[in-house]
Amino acid sequence: MRLLDRRAWLRLSALSALAGAGMRAAPAHAQPLSAPPLSASTPLPDSATLLLPGPEGGSAALWARDLAAGLVRGLPQAVALRPTVLGGPDGITAANRFATLEGGDGRTLLVMPGPAAHARLVGESRAQFEPEGWLPLCVSWQGAVLAGRGLPPGPRTGQPLRLALPGPEAPEAAALLALDLLGYPALPVFGLSGQAAATAIAQGEADAMPVADPLPQSRARQMGLVPWMELDTPGRRDHPELPAAGATPGRPAQIAAMQAGFAALRLRAALMLPGLTPADIVALWRRAALRWQEEEARQPVETTPPALVGAEARAAMGALYPAADAVLAYREWLLRRLAWQPG
Repeated sequence: MRLLDRRAWLRLSALSALAGAGMRAAPAHAQPLSAPPLSASTPLPDSATLLLPGPEGGSAALWARDLAAGLVRGLPQAVALRPTVLGGPDGITAANRFATLEGGDGRTLLVMPGPAAHARLVGESRAQFEPEGWLPLCVSWQGAVLAGRGLPPGPRTGQPLRLALPGPEAPEAAALLALDLLGYPALPVFGLSGQAAATAIAQGEADAMPVADPLPQSRARQMGLVPWMELDTPGRRDHPELPAAGATPGRPAQIAAMQAGFAALRLRAALMLPGLTPADIVALWRRAALRWQEEEARQPVETTPPALVGAEARAAMGALYPAADAVLAYREWLLRRLAWQPG
């Protein structure tokens, strides 16, 4: 039995200085991204802080640099976006700071990666923020598939499927939940991700792995793997030619929990505004986000994930915040199946 049915009118004088600085936490002498002189006719502030997860020069910082360049080109006035790098790549420290600083005046924005949302989902004690009320402006959303050697085995037959995973606290663990719901006997093999996981599969130490990438099927094949099914999220199929993990049998709470994990895996980064930001300021930022989306659409699809804005961004992010019964189902499954609970 096979698995069940997948970016002008402004130029930036300081962009090169920002890139060279590697998106450092901005001291007083830092060179911000800026645009022409402030116009008093619009409600935007003349500067804003962009909170970023570390490290300096990491993937989130690089994405934020290009994003900020596109946004300021789409704003009707001068706004200096001052980057501040906080904490590590999981984004929890930056999100915690954002939660304490949000004032609704458009002066502070947050770049939130998927692991931060996942930490909140699983109840990690360090995650002292509630992102459900924040407003997503721009979302970098990649694809994700479960891939393995050859054709997928049948459920309830043969040896357990050995699934390469970074750890029980990682979003990739939701792929193990999908296999459980499908009735596949599976064993996690922790401490493996990316090329290390692919190498373990090639050496016969694992059988399958989740692959998240702008083009996950191509990436899987480059690693010598066969895409088995899409790790989809509610209402979104980027690879409909593959079976959908969301079509697995199970209680709605279990499906929502699984897809919340997939959403955290697929979220590369999201630019967030505080929930109490006035509507006129939100409208200006959203107009700039549309400009960014148009520019991103002209980039090579091989290296640029889908750029989501507006209702599409809100719908994608909504999968990260399932109902309370799904949150409870996910946490209970982590404890029962993997003997893991948040620290």
